[in-house]
Amino acid sequence: MASLTLPPAPTNPRQDAIDLHKAFKGFGCDSTTKAMLLWILDPAGRDATVLREALSGDTIDLRAATEIICSRTPSQLQIMKQTYHAKFGTYLEHDIGQRTSGDHQKLLLAYVGIPRYEGPEVDPTIVTHDAKDLYKAGEKRLGTDEKTFIRIFTERSWAHMASVASAYHHMYDRSLEKVVKSETSGNFELALLTILRCAENPAKYFAKVLRKSMKGMGTDDSTLIRVVVTRTEIDMQYIKAEYYKKYKKSLAEAIHSETSGNYRTFLLSLYRN
Repeated sequence: MASLTLPPAPTNPRQDAIDLHKAFKGFGCDSTTKAMLLWILDPAGRDATVLREALSGDTIDLRAATEIICSRTPSQLQIMKQTYHAKFGTYLEHDIGQRTSGDHQKLLLAYVGIPRYEGPEVDPTIVTHDAKDLYKAGEKRLGTDEKTFIRIFTERSWAHMASVASAYHHMYDRSLEKVVKSETSGNFELALLTILRCAENPAKYFAKVLRKSMKGMGTDDSTLIRVVVTRTEIDMQYIKAEYYKKYKKSLAEAIHSETSGNYRTFLLSLYRN
């Protein structure tokens, strides 16, 4: 009688994570562990995990939460929201509401809730109209009409926002980025700038974030891990090119000089994928 061979049971990602954590615990590899635990998830799972940690972990990190939300496409956000709810049993909007406030909160909630167009086409008439509205809401008046900034930045596509920035500069001889910096502040300013920079060139934006994480005394490991792990399968080749173009040094060299041991080996292995 032939024996029946059962296929191995499918692996449990949560158990894999626990086993990895145990394997690295006590060996001074905390950064490596963080990076590996994130890497074994799918892209939406990585984003959801970073967001959950940023919004409800031991240390609230609104900068990380803002970056993840404002640098993702509408379709990426929709999948990530579903993953967030399935994984953590709570809605992303609820956690945003609990941990943020004011105009920053309004912008984030609108950004995760509005299904924006993702194609390259823009309407020049609406672009000009938006540029005028932003001028009236900011530079032209005393004080700032934040509602207009929130409406335009959260309802328009990246292609449209890039065109608005170009039109604004042409019409008023000032960059929209400088206007955002002078008219807003704090996390609200950060959210607007992230949307604007990603609309114009996401790879350039992430190259700058990586540079900042490795510049000066010490390395901001959480930012370095977050960007390398979450962008490896998205646009790392473009980020590498932008990094070299702007800083005249390869990103691999920078990572190599700022990290060591297993941590360095793991990040560089992702970088080269």
